[in-house]
Amino acid sequence: MPDSETSNQKGPAIVVMGVSGSGKTSVGEQMAEHLGLPFGDADGFHPKANVEKMSSGIPLTDEDRWPWLDAIGVALRDAEKGMVVTCSALKRIYRERLTKAAGEPVIFIFLDGPKEVIAKRMSGRRGHFMPTSLLDSQFATLEPPGPDELAVRISVEPPVKTVVANALAALPAAEARAVALSGSAPG
Repeated sequence: MPDSETSNQKGPAIVVMGVSGSGKTSVGEQMAEHLGLPFGDADGFHPKANVEKMSSGIPLTDEDRWPWLDAIGVALRDAEKGMVVTCSALKRIYRERLTKAAGEPVIFIFLDGPKEVIAKRMSGRRGHFMPTSLLDSQFATLEPPGPDELAVRISVEPPVKTVVANALAALPAAEARAVALSGSAPG
């Protein structure tokens, strides 16, 4: 008979967050590979209508975002060994929605950096539906995670390899906090 404590343990639910162009996909993919976890790009969870709006330079409304955030949260919930997902998660209410849909504490890796650095990176991307012109709206919407949120801020100014190393180094403390939160969460 399996030990019920070990069989109920789940891997970490990790969301790599930040404005478009902050390096979420590069960092998330490398973190997932290093941790041996599945990776999901939030862009893949958007309904077609959302992608069409963004491609036309039209920012999404919160009503557009709710089903998208719920789908990401469900993917985190259903990933038995844990999962790394990228998602802008710009507002606290979005992070709360993700966590609620996941049904467990979610660790947010907040990729943060100056708008000029991110704009330069965005302008070099090819084939992405988010135009650089929407970066201002992303920064205007951004509510950086507060000290009461399960989040770690990682600067995007160093090379991606260093950003990933810094995120991985911060993960054990965040995981310990997530375990403490889930242990004290109301049942």
